[in-house]
Order: sequence, then C-alpha cells, then structure tokens
Amino acid sequence: MSEWWTYSLRDLLLFSQRTYTRLFELHNQEWWPLPLFALALGAVLFALAWRGGERAGRTLLIVLAACWLWVAWAWHAQRYAPINWAAEYFAWAWGVQAVLLGVAAWQGRFDAASATIVRRGFGLILLGAVGVIYPLLAPLLGRGWTPAELFGMAPDPTALATLGVLLAIQLRHARWLFPIPAAWCLITGATLWAMDAPEFWIAPLASLLAVGFALAYRLQR
Repeated sequence: MSEWWTYSLRDLLLFSQRTYTRLFELHNQEWWPLPLFALALGAVLFALAWRGGERAGRTLLIVLAACWLWVAWAWHAQRYAPINWAAEYFAWAWGVQAVLLGVAAWQGRFDAASATIVRRGFGLILLGAVGVIYPLLAPLLGRGWTPAELFGMAPDPTALATLGVLLAIQLRHARWLFPIPAAWCLITGATLWAMDAPEFWIAPLASLLAVGFALAYRLQR
C-alpha cells in the first residue's frame, strides 16, 4: 500500500467535474422556478446594500441567514452529500453560519462609521459580480445555462454575496461572520482546482480580497 502522503487532492476526489456540474443542473431543474426567484433576490440584495442603513442591514442579514440555511439543507445535505462524505459537515457549518447571521440581525449594532467608502465600494462590486457575472460562468465555459450557480441556490455565490454584504453594511463587530464563508471559498477553490475547473481561482481570490479589506479597516481603527 502506498504511503498516504504520496496522494494529492486530485487522488482523493471521488467525482469528476462533469459529475459536479451535473449536480447543479439537477438542483436547478428540481427546484424550478426557484432559480428565477434567486436571480430577483440577488437584485434585491444589491439594492438593499446600496441603500444602506440599519433597517436594510438587518433585512440583509435575515435574508442571508435564510439562504445559508436553505443551501445547507437543499444543496449540501440533499444534493452534495451522496457524492462527497464531507458535505454533511459542510451542511452543519452552513447551519452554524445561518444562526450567526440570525443573531447578528437580531442583536447586531450598526454604525455609519463602520464601513469606509473603499470597503463599502468593494462590497457592492462583489455583490454586483455575484448577481450578474457568476450566473454567466456556466454558459461562458461551455456548460450551458441549466447548471448556472445562483445566489441562494448554490454555495459559492451565496458565500461571496455574504462577504460582499458584510463589507457593504454598517455592522459593528462583523469580523466573527467572516470565517465560515471565507473558509468555504478556499475549500471550493481547492475542489475546483482538483477537478481542473478553470474558474477555481475566482472564489478564493475574491474572499481573500474581502478579508483583506475587513482587516485593513480593523487595523485603521
């Protein structure tokens, strides 16, 4: 038997890119027309973040909490778990993030000074990219429209949208809401890299930039 350290991530992956892409296609088909609602919800999310303020911020956090809970069950536990044993643990982590977002919506404190123009601007850009560019990745990469990954339906755009919202709103002490979505972006980047998916770098890079903006603001205070 070969030594375990001789194996790479590609050797440990139990499914192909084609199988993974097919999951999103089946997911969107099963819950149709929910993907259309998800597209509209992404636009609403951007509008609320653009508007800003405490009421919009709490609404955004509630919406995000619901989306994280939905993705935890519908995607990780129901769709992803049959081909990836780690998906059950992912589902629990996403459930924890949903609870954290719900607590922040209920008890979080908002301060207009907690989001600088640059930080807020990047958050809005990230939100806009998730709503407009991310759904186009599948057709641009020759996979068609049916496996498109949408905010509120798929984990990657949901995690990235969450980071965008956290940068854009005026929530104080929001740093404890960053680790799980940022960690997921790194995990999905590694998974996509192992499958030789050309878009593997998008989520990790965006998450590192988001965390960088959050830390830069923290150091300035």
